[in-house]
Amino acid sequence: MADPIIVWTVWHGEHVNFGRLLDLLEREVATVQTGGQPRYDLMREIVYYLRHFPDRFHHPREEVAFARLIARDPNLELPLNRLMQEHRVIAMAGDELLNYLNEVDSNASLLNRAKVEAAAATYLVYYRHHLEKEEKEILPRAEQLLTQADWDAVGDVSAHPDPVFGEEFEARYQELRRVIALEARET
Repeated sequence: MADPIIVWTVWHGEHVNFGRLLDLLEREVATVQTGGQPRYDLMREIVYYLRHFPDRFHHPREEVAFARLIARDPNLELPLNRLMQEHRVIAMAGDELLNYLNEVDSNASLLNRAKVEAAAATYLVYYRHHLEKEEKEILPRAEQLLTQADWDAVGDVSAHPDPVFGEEFEARYQELRRVIALEARET
């Protein structure tokens, strides 16, 4: 039996972590905007993580929760379907940004830097709006409406250790973890 508080806390906690990475990405994009030298490798790692971990582990749990929420309150069908559509739009925007980041290096032309900046701005706006909607509208409804059986179904979706924020992280994210730890010390 899944503890609803733990399942809800994991759901919310992942949103918080995604937001932290979006903040870090946004700071790197600001470096692009001011003509500075952004850390493109770091930006790639952030977007790679945000493209892979949520789609493989976070969104499948949400989709189970969304289906259960619609069963409890059919009025949620349209906004929840919209959120599932946003998952696909964010994925496409992330792929586009990742492609631009893979093409760019420290000697990037102004045109390539502008492409990165525009793609990142789109990605950030979509992702932040999406997280805000889930946090303000959906998580509170889930807390109110979902039963123990619903939380069990959400909790049964394959859990996977977070490769950036988990205790056992993937080696490819070592630099990203180091930057996150440094930022945590500074705040």
